[in-house]
Amino acid sequence: MKRKLILEDGHYFRGNAFGSEREKSGEIVFNTGMTGYQEIMSDPSYCGQIITFTYPLIGNYGVNRTDFESLSPALHGVVVKSKSPYPSHWKSEESFDQLLRRFDIPGIEGIDTRRLTRLIRAKGTVRAAIVSDDANVEDVMHQLQSELPFTTQVANVSTDSAYHVPGGAGPKIALVDYGAKQHILRELLKRGCDVHVVPYNATVEEIMALQPDGVMLSNGPGDPRDVPEAVETVRVLLDQTVIFGICLGHQLLCMACGGEATKMKFGHRGSNHPVRHLPTGEVAMTAQNHGYAISAESLAQTPLSITHLAVNDGTVEGVAHKHAPAFSVQYHPEAAPGPMDANDLFDQFLARAREPQKEMK
Repeated sequence: MKRKLILEDGHYFRGNAFGSEREKSGEIVFNTGMTGYQEIMSDPSYCGQIITFTYPLIGNYGVNRTDFESLSPALHGVVVKSKSPYPSHWKSEESFDQLLRRFDIPGIEGIDTRRLTRLIRAKGTVRAAIVSDDANVEDVMHQLQSELPFTTQVANVSTDSAYHVPGGAGPKIALVDYGAKQHILRELLKRGCDVHVVPYNATVEEIMALQPDGVMLSNGPGDPRDVPEAVETVRVLLDQTVIFGICLGHQLLCMACGGEATKMKFGHRGSNHPVRHLPTGEVAMTAQNHGYAISAESLAQTPLSITHLAVNDGTVEGVAHKHAPAFSVQYHPEAAPGPMDANDLFDQFLARAREPQKEMK
């Protein structure tokens, strides 16, 4: 069965349908990872988006029950050059196509993903829709142009209520869930942390009532400016506890200190992004997934020091607070999928959490 992928600027592609039969729209983005499609698709940070995989063959090793980053993928569609009909791996339990059908996610294959990626790079991320083959291109284009921005992604993917995950006798960590990947939780648990996961809109009082040794601000989808209440919460927490922010958590920490977030042309999404640590000059390969960044100029008058920069485009990839025990990175030290070069950041965070803290304001 044929179907179309239509972009809001009028470009369209015809391909073969797979996954769910439903029609769905969303912001179309591309990911350059060669492996890890299951983790990518189940990353809550893709809420509301249609993912284009630049690697030409997807699905060759199937899907298993252990590599999910969330229980229910929140993406709106998948675009591939070719999907493997016969996955082969000892852990495989279902196919790529079966996964999409199970979670009601539409897919399209057989299109020129190289051309599509070049369009996104040239024009920036735009809205798109996966629709039936008989859909009128002009009608869908106008519909996409009239759709309101999606602003509730964080609320959609965050936990509804707080829960406790005991891990050991290590530091007690409050993990603020803006759309946290499961691998962040796994990294804390394997280090013996006692983890309390709280919703994105948990108050300072609710978080500090847990008496945490540190607070981790998770990754999450969308524009950080859509969750102003989270910015205010982080601003107050800075005076009360140790903080480590990842991706959206990094942006919220920067905004709490006076930084400004800006939308990137097409973002960073993949498993091979080089980042330079400014104090040492060392370069780490990192996994990334974000469409917004913090303006370096906006940090000049804040109490934050820039610690990391992207090698490819010079965007801010990490900061440290000059006075409070707080730091953050734009990339994903938990990887999943991706390189583990930056995994020691969890150890740095927990080392700070174990230290007796000076009396906060």
